[in-house]
Amino acid sequence: MRKYKGSSKLMLQPRSTQEVSQILDYCNSRCLAVVPQGGNTGLVGGSIPVHDEVIINIGSMNNILSFDKVSGILVCEAGCILENLISFLDNEGYIMPLDLGAKGSCQIGGNVSTNAGGLRLLRYGSLHGSVLGLEVVLANGTVLDMLGTLRKDNTGYDLKHLFIGSEGSLGIVTKVSILTPPKLSSVNLAFLACEDYLSCQKILLEAKRKLGEILSAFEFLDINAMDLVLKHIDGLRDPLPSSKHNFYVLIETTGSMESHDKEKLEAFLVQAIESELLTDGVVAQDINQASSFWRIREGVPEALLKEGATYKYDLSLPPEKMYDLVEEMRGRLGTTSNVVAYGHLGDGNLHLNISTQQYDDSILAKIEPFVYEWTSKQRGSISAEHGIGLMKASKIHYSKSAETVQVMAAIKKVLDPNGILNPYKVLPTSVLSQSGRHQPNKD
Repeated sequence: MRKYKGSSKLMLQPRSTQEVSQILDYCNSRCLAVVPQGGNTGLVGGSIPVHDEVIINIGSMNNILSFDKVSGILVCEAGCILENLISFLDNEGYIMPLDLGAKGSCQIGGNVSTNAGGLRLLRYGSLHGSVLGLEVVLANGTVLDMLGTLRKDNTGYDLKHLFIGSEGSLGIVTKVSILTPPKLSSVNLAFLACEDYLSCQKILLEAKRKLGEILSAFEFLDINAMDLVLKHIDGLRDPLPSSKHNFYVLIETTGSMESHDKEKLEAFLVQAIESELLTDGVVAQDINQASSFWRIREGVPEALLKEGATYKYDLSLPPEKMYDLVEEMRGRLGTTSNVVAYGHLGDGNLHLNISTQQYDDSILAKIEPFVYEWTSKQRGSISAEHGIGLMKASKIHYSKSAETVQVMAAIKKVLDPNGILNPYKVLPTSVLSQSGRHQPNKD
């Protein structure tokens, strides 16, 4: 987004867990701050140095270590690119439970460290459920071997969950054990149109009821998002060219009986049209058409980048309230900005984007803190899947109580007493100072 810049005098590229351990042991003994970095595709400034912290890039640690074809358990190093893992598993008859628009660049260690959500969380849940084990190097170089491959293990505290979503602030993930589901033979994708947001909600409810176990994704985008994609992404055509629509929905089903699944989806769509929830729609007839449908949804961030500057917000909200925020933001900003909305409607995740020609403090003042206050009033989350990073470290109180943040700071102090791991990210510096944590050396 051209929003964050950072510089460092040194970037290290370890090739093993032992080298990561040696680096952290050295830096910790001298209070030298470090920034763990994977694919560097984050959107909240979490992987960039704020001053001149040492960058530890784990991209060279990219080996697949094992795969059990019976259980579907994959063990790999943290630097593996997500798309490479997807391709490997496809050849083995399995799929990754995680799929992101940035899959060609992002790495599994970064995915775990930000608890990335993606397009199919509705079906497969978050990484807290899929990740079975981790290997993590702590700030002092200690290697925590939690790389279990068991589905069930109730021996004490399940510490791996501390590191899933901690954005490298508690330790550096070096290996991952993840449960992958088998690839099913029947995948269908429908691209649909609705005239209002209420119809999108009703379609979601009906999809859960009527499609049940085969429903694997439910995405939405509004007309502003659709217009930007068709304007900026080469080779894409409107799947529903007969007329413009206010909202678009993508519904994916995944099952094991092709004829049954198609009949189920078609019956659902016929009923939705008859009840006037849908105004138009098309079902992908082959893999190429399905890919073009997904390219529309996944192309929105790229289109926004080509349009200009973007203020980007990643929010969890009650589905019935999600678009209220979009409309209120349009009222606040008027014609100075283009407010674009899309996201994972199936799990209540709104991606709110304000597109402008260039970053402008007067526009930002109309957006923040309003967007955070509005989300807080709905008991929503100011970070659904992108993380906190540098962007929202001082805003965490909008979603977490003061007591909860204090406990987070206490955990940080125990695991990283010198505060060398990804400083200035995730937690407010004021809270960390109160907890007695040392500030890292900026030199």
